[in-house]
Amino acid sequence: MTERIMIFDTTLRDGEQSPGAAMGVAEKLEIAKMLEQLGVDIIEAGFPISSPGDFQAVQTIAKEIRNCVICALTRARTEDIDVAAAALAKAQRPRIHTGLGVSDIHLKYKLHMSREEALEAGVRAVKYAKRFVEDVQYYVEDAGRADPEYLFQVLEAVIDAGATVVNIPDTTGYTTPEEWGGLIRAIRERVPNIDKAVISVHCHNDLGMATANTLAGIRNGARQVEVTVNGIGERAGNASLEEVVMAIHTRRDLFDFTTSINTKLIYPISRLVSDLTGFVIPPNKAIVGSNAFAHSSGIHQDGMLKHRSTYEIINPEDIGVPVSEIVLSARSGRHALRHRLQELGYTLSEQEFERVYQRFLEVADKKPVVDDRDLEAIVSGETWPFMFETYELARLQVICGTNVMPTATVCLQSVDGKEICHTATGVGPIDATYKAIDAIVGEKVELVEFTVQAITEGIDAMGKVTTRIKAELPVNGGDEKVTRYFMGRGADLDIVTASAKAYLFALNRMLAAKQQTRNARKEAAEQIKQTLDQMQATHGSAHVNDYWGIGVMREEELK
Repeated sequence: MTERIMIFDTTLRDGEQSPGAAMGVAEKLEIAKMLEQLGVDIIEAGFPISSPGDFQAVQTIAKEIRNCVICALTRARTEDIDVAAAALAKAQRPRIHTGLGVSDIHLKYKLHMSREEALEAGVRAVKYAKRFVEDVQYYVEDAGRADPEYLFQVLEAVIDAGATVVNIPDTTGYTTPEEWGGLIRAIRERVPNIDKAVISVHCHNDLGMATANTLAGIRNGARQVEVTVNGIGERAGNASLEEVVMAIHTRRDLFDFTTSINTKLIYPISRLVSDLTGFVIPPNKAIVGSNAFAHSSGIHQDGMLKHRSTYEIINPEDIGVPVSEIVLSARSGRHALRHRLQELGYTLSEQEFERVYQRFLEVADKKPVVDDRDLEAIVSGETWPFMFETYELARLQVICGTNVMPTATVCLQSVDGKEICHTATGVGPIDATYKAIDAIVGEKVELVEFTVQAITEGIDAMGKVTTRIKAELPVNGGDEKVTRYFMGRGADLDIVTASAKAYLFALNRMLAAKQQTRNARKEAAEQIKQTLDQMQATHGSAHVNDYWGIGVMREEELK
């Protein structure tokens, strides 16, 4: 019987740790719902003790998602485990993911522990987590640079303590496939009780070998792989879900395994994650890049015309790349548009569809044909706002050219229906537009990223703009502040208008977060304390009664 590889998706935890990729609760839930449809086995929803937003995201996903294991990350500390258990209280299939570093580098410089102390702390953490959930995963951070003999000792001890999954991370992306495969094989051979736990691999891409190492892990005994959509994550990112899954799917001669993934949803979820994080997918990205199935060389085109298999090893339709005979234009009706959007994988509410339809008509009036990439840009701009919009772009007019001072007049409509206008000059029309918006909104932010993409070819192409701003937000309404990044996106046939929409999107997200953070920590702390009180009555959790907030570390050691 063919074995199944478990797909552990950490887009919402490790993926979100990419600088500037922070997402709100509603955005994380949207991705989690699509991950559930995609068929992933485990969703790592966050690191609950790290922030009120992470706690609430894990808690919300645990309530809403019923067909996946919901996992929460912790350090090997009772307070972390308590808060993770509280966040997972409503999960149908909860998992706590705890652990410690095992390399001498981590033990000496990060943990300030001896090998013996770290091993004992890990065992205590597993035993403590087992009081709340049956499914406990233990990570041995920086396993790729650890002494193998010590690694084997730790794994044997935590499995004896009750770990059901052992996560072997190549935390710094240091190893090669040969080394990594050898390490996984050695774990199978040298850890006496390894048959009582699933071996998982978590590979980073610092040297560009995350996918190769993950596949080497599978061939040598790993039966769970930890991946992210589009390979996003810390530094150079993680092993890419789409690359690992399609390698297994395509090379069955080497990988006699199955996965639960519905590959036809790979392309749609790739676009969703790109839209919500603001990370543009490189055209040459394997599997999901725009050039992945493009052929420009005459030799390649000749081969493709004779037989597709000469230069394509994957059928684009297998991963959900849109293929359609339907041509949409200004004469296309609602039914044709709705049908095509469904083929592209979009499920919209009536209100969302109506906004998309009206925007489609505007674009179709200016372009003879609206293709799938145009539709993706329209949907991206008209849906998934995930926030209360403080300002809406009402009107924009710019003056620019040679020997003319670039000038922009911007009118924004506020929530109370009032229209506020301002005129500003700048080094260019977009700079002038942003200065006018800044004058109306009155918030101090820094623009740290501005990206323009042509969605389609030709002079009438839609432009898609992604912006990222940095702002200092107060914590608990006090003087303490934290730096946060906010992504914005906008699409339009006019690139200045698209730029204004993208910047305003980011500003609206920042204003919404500013309002939420005033009471978020206090509210989250109250939720945690209430759940912990219930847990204490049921499980005897070790939290103290005056526990008052996320991130508050107790001196008490694990017992």
